[in-house]
Amino acid sequence: MRDALAASDPGFLRLTAGLRTVTAISLTLAVLSLLRADVSHLVAGAIAAMVATFAIREKQRARQAVTLALALPVAFASATLAALLDSRVLAGDLFFVALIFCAVYARRFGDRGTALGLVGFQIYFMALFVDADVSGLPRLYGAIGIAFLSSALARFVVVPETPAGLLDRLREAFRARLAQLVSAQLDLLDAGPDEVDKALADVRNGTARLHETAMLIQGRLEEGTADEATARLVQRRIADAEIAAERLGLLLLSARSAHRADTLTLHLPGAPAPSGERLPVRDEATATLRRDLGALRTLVLRPVGGDSGTALSHVRNRLLGYRDEENLPSAPGAVQDVFRGIGELARAVLGLRIALDGPQDESDDTPATARSREELDAEDAAIDAGEEGAPDEEEAGLHRPTTRAAVQVAIGSALAMVGGEFLSSQRWYWAVLTCWIVFINTASTGEVLVKGYRRLVGTVFGVVAGIVLAGLVGRHTWTAFALVLLFVFAMFYTAPLSYTAMSFFVTAALGLLYTLLHTYSFSVLVLRVEETALGAACGIVAAAFVLPVHTDRRTNDLLVTVLDRLADVTEGAVDQLSGGPAVDLLEKARDLDQALADLRAATQPLTHPVTPLRTRRNTARYVVALLETCAYHARALAATAELLPSKPSIAADPRLRPAGQRILHNIRAIAERAADAHANARIETGPSIASLLEPDTDGTPAHGRVTHRVVRHLQRLDESAAGLARPLNVPVTPPRG
Repeated sequence: MRDALAASDPGFLRLTAGLRTVTAISLTLAVLSLLRADVSHLVAGAIAAMVATFAIREKQRARQAVTLALALPVAFASATLAALLDSRVLAGDLFFVALIFCAVYARRFGDRGTALGLVGFQIYFMALFVDADVSGLPRLYGAIGIAFLSSALARFVVVPETPAGLLDRLREAFRARLAQLVSAQLDLLDAGPDEVDKALADVRNGTARLHETAMLIQGRLEEGTADEATARLVQRRIADAEIAAERLGLLLLSARSAHRADTLTLHLPGAPAPSGERLPVRDEATATLRRDLGALRTLVLRPVGGDSGTALSHVRNRLLGYRDEENLPSAPGAVQDVFRGIGELARAVLGLRIALDGPQDESDDTPATARSREELDAEDAAIDAGEEGAPDEEEAGLHRPTTRAAVQVAIGSALAMVGGEFLSSQRWYWAVLTCWIVFINTASTGEVLVKGYRRLVGTVFGVVAGIVLAGLVGRHTWTAFALVLLFVFAMFYTAPLSYTAMSFFVTAALGLLYTLLHTYSFSVLVLRVEETALGAACGIVAAAFVLPVHTDRRTNDLLVTVLDRLADVTEGAVDQLSGGPAVDLLEKARDLDQALADLRAATQPLTHPVTPLRTRRNTARYVVALLETCAYHARALAATAELLPSKPSIAADPRLRPAGQRILHNIRAIAERAADAHANARIETGPSIASLLEPDTDGTPAHGRVTHRVVRHLQRLDESAAGLARPLNVPVTPPRG
């Protein structure tokens, strides 16, 4: 059960966020109830505790404490101004718009600026919600102060989180998701003709979930490890395990079909499995393969050492033995490739365990295992710190994303404020809140549209739930607060998974708070839906007509970034494989993964199920899948290139440099065309990469060169890059002949 939970919530990030927020609110309510605070101040304290908890996003505990301390005077100032300006409608509205602008603009100053902006806006909103006045400010200050102290106690004492502890939990999540992926691959092996597509979808989802966890680990390595060298080592081992797991899935898919599977099949949603005959059910090699996939899953789940006895050591030794040709069972070549893939993944698991847990017991090692350890030790010694990359250039003025967003939100909020006043002079701020929220973590008009739609849907269903709960709870204060705490936990637990679900829980909780404040009525909740729809509409209008960033422009910019990063990784890897100097390929690969994640998120408006543009949706999915395929092969090339310094028995091959030039030319031509539709860039096609490699002339044996290890990745990368030309309308130069 723990493994299942770790896999479903990597690092327990959602669980921790929900528990910490609920704890902060509970402590606040407990203290305020002992002080006999009235219901309005209980509500104010609960909202302030929630804001003080979720606004802090920094990773270092010391920085979190400083930001929380700075946020308290910001909260006092915001509440004071809300109370002072409550009776001055025009001045209050103008200040609220200015506050919104500043809160969004502050995001350019990093996590601390974002947190202070959130606190300033949300506390102002809270003061409007509880109808704060000047005479009640001292009691309101007390409630806010208690809320912030409770938040600090929840964060640093009751539900603490250290970077090293979080990294350990993410490691457990990676292990659990890797085991789940191996289980899905085993199901793919046994799937019948009617089940194979579902089994393939499970493998595809498992591969994506494993990559998601790897990205989370990479983002926490700097704070969670002792030094930069350790961080780089763990990053390398995580990448090795991810590549080996993905390759094993591809080899299994190829072995169970009559045709070799394309890597694109593992990345394109809905792509069918390759056709052809499945593996024989009663074949001895297939039975051995099924057994060893189960053994590999056990090896991932249960670490060797401690009180595990010698059985797992023998399993590990057997799996690592498949890296030697003489240990492979008698079977067709495609099936033998799967056994090789099992051996490589077992080696990656061993390397990851050594990097994270230190040296292991070597008393039961076979020669194959001892050789794997020696290879890993040599690779570890070859990994050094590398140089820092140059910082990206920032845009200035209205072209800076934070400035543009601040202007858009301010204008959209002003529209929502005016429209909200027509709907209700008392509840207009709901429209402003919705307009503010739909702009958070969005960067294009399409993203704002999708987020506004999801919030409206969640709000409608939340209103229905609020009506039912308000009738059941009545005026039972503590029952209502208990349900509010439950909904707050659910809100934070579901937020990364479904914005619609989060909006549902927010609205249901607000219905209960209205009940506590004795302002509940059916018309109030209907007004909530109307204000939400108005706020979302104003946000969409502002995004579409005020300094707009259209989804096409956003995705094109990110596409160019991904292609540039892909070219950087490919060029560095090919150069190093050809005998060039070593470069920091790990960091380049990480930049590629992050750029691809940004592009994947930006295409969500295009791939949303309700979009009417079906052809465009399919094209977006296909392009992203092709780019993920390119990224996989580029990561594999980079991982192989970094082996060379620790593998004196394997020589670089200068012939790879000219063979890789066509790939680099095509990637850069596509990037140029994506950046400027009128560019004259064209891609080149021609003979396969393997045929471009001339026969050996220096006497180095073929098995002593790195060529046979990378030619398949180069070939697939060449094909995938060329495949981008058609959906992106890049002209093709036919081969010379």
